[in-house]
Amino acid sequence: MVIDNAALHSFMARFRYGVVSCTSKAGTPQSALVGIATTPELEIVFDTVRSSRKYSNLIERPSCSFVVGWEGEQTVQFEGFAREPEGEELRRYQQAYFAVWTDGPARMSWPGITWFVVRPRWIRFSDFDRNPPLIEERSFPV
Repeated sequence: MVIDNAALHSFMARFRYGVVSCTSKAGTPQSALVGIATTPELEIVFDTVRSSRKYSNLIERPSCSFVVGWEGEQTVQFEGFAREPEGEELRRYQQAYFAVWTDGPARMSWPGITWFVVRPRWIRFSDFDRNPPLIEERSFPV
């Protein structure tokens, strides 16, 4: 069985939370549970505040990873590059985020609120609920 982008999107879009991991200035790993939205292009969108550790980590070192889904033994491991969109592009990503997080617009008044979009570089879908397990990896152009 081949997991195409539409199937990956369908799986990832079922989940409103993911764990993002990034690296601190000192080189230590840091992870956080964040509310996410997934675009049909398999980009992950999330909000945070500029005073958070993840914000400064991702601005200085945009390479990061996610784990999405942990129902049964099905997960997506996701590696990519984070960036802070602006202008019209930001509004497009906010629409995708607000479609999942209807309370998101209320957070726009929070001091320092911002959004990141993470484009995939590598994705592994694992389904250990099957026998034999299904494990598929996909790389994306940088």
